[in-house]
Amino acid sequence: MMMSGRKSLLLGALMAVMVALGVMLLVPPAASAGPEGEAARHDVVYVCGCGPDCPCNTVKVEPGTCSCGKPLVWGHVVKVEGDVALVCTCAEGCTCKIDANDPTKCGCGNELRRISLKGTGLYFCNCGGSCTCNHISATPGKCGCGMELKKSE
Repeated sequence: MMMSGRKSLLLGALMAVMVALGVMLLVPPAASAGPEGEAARHDVVYVCGCGPDCPCNTVKVEPGTCSCGKPLVWGHVVKVEGDVALVCTCAEGCTCKIDANDPTKCGCGNELRRISLKGTGLYFCNCGGSCTCNHISATPGKCGCGMELKKSE
């Protein structure tokens, strides 16, 4: 009878491990977790940390240093108007939208920065209208809405 109890305990433990492994394999990681999640986003940009009055207007799709020597800060595009990106520089990983009550601010309450994309060489979706694809890329391709990305020149 002792052997039967041990077998039952071992079988139960084996089943628990198999269920745990199955759950780990079936449940995808959160889209915004870690660097892999950020890479999947197409609205993330890095802009000059000097503030809106800085004349350098540096914008990239990867972290780095501004042309004026300051570190670039994380932000995400909430809308593109022509060749100007409206960027929220709230906490990294944020996915807020434009504040419905104040279009000069994001949902976090921060002032939106108007970043010119002219001369950056970046590609962006500019489908206009009510579409807010906010797709920014260093390489050509298609936006999530199906349009070809436009190169800023």
